[in-house]
Amino acid sequence: MGLTTTDPSKPLLIVGSDTDVGKTIVTTALLAYWLQYQDPTQIAVMKPLQTGIGDRERYGELFPDLHQAPDTLTPLRFEAPLAPPLAADREGRSIDLAPVWTVVQTLSQQYPQVLVEALGGLGSPVTHEWTVADLAAAWQLPIVLVIPVKLGAIAQTVANVALARQHRLILRGIILNCPNPEAMERREDWTPVAMMERLTQVPILGTLPWLADDRDRGQLAQAAAQLNLEALWERSVKV
Repeated sequence: MGLTTTDPSKPLLIVGSDTDVGKTIVTTALLAYWLQYQDPTQIAVMKPLQTGIGDRERYGELFPDLHQAPDTLTPLRFEAPLAPPLAADREGRSIDLAPVWTVVQTLSQQYPQVLVEALGGLGSPVTHEWTVADLAAAWQLPIVLVIPVKLGAIAQTVANVALARQHRLILRGIILNCPNPEAMERREDWTPVAMMERLTQVPILGTLPWLADDRDRGQLAQAAAQLNLEALWERSVKV
């Protein structure tokens, strides 16, 4: 059994509480799951802007079987691994988001499911005027928030949910990510699910375990299968 509806949905924006918290792991896990268990022609992935070398290269390495044009993976790129407005300044360029939005719209028309990996956290700058939260609000993208399992995660979660509410974003839920083996052992101490849900009134959709090889598509797909995917995608998926 596959999807129960073919109606197109809004692209899902995957954001984090900060940089290097597991957005790429979550994005690639969801993509690996879909390509293995759903119709592989019905999903696309993208990162609106990339600075330095990173996600575009990983997408290409892990998923050479994607059915989208390679130039849609990262419509806008800058060489320096800095915040986008600073990287653009260094190259003497401006950031024009209109072509990026065109790619988002085109992909959402061609594919029932589109994963959009954000840059950093909701408060990370996209331009000198816009943050990721501003972009999500302007483009009306539902979001899922990735939180690393570590000491201080509760405060990070509360702060990011408050920022999402300030911008009136549609927050589908929170995914916890274990960045190391210690996080797996300390999950209940550092990210108590019941407390976090009470404090934020946002559902925890599951925990992505620490993966010994985060480039193994089988491990990624199995990890994603442990998440509440129906709530994430707001439709039934095959599990």
